[in-house]
Amino acid sequence: YQLKQLDGHDKDKETKGEIQEIYYEHKGNYGYRRITLELRNRGFVVNQKKVQRLMKLLGLSSQIRRK
Repeated sequence: YQLKQLDGHDKDKETKGEIQEIYYEHKGNYGYRRITLELRNRGFVVNQKKVQRLMKLLGLSSQIRRK
């Protein structure tokens, strides 16, 4: 398990970069659901659970507007 982490090769590097790009493009208003849809439009095949996990890892969270 640890050997895999120490390998250094990040298979989600491209996806992470794209998530950050979308997030900052929309000034932090997009949550994982909208980001997932935007990634699909850009040709990435990702599950929303993975997007949610990566966003948590990157410390990104959407702004919540209270009604």
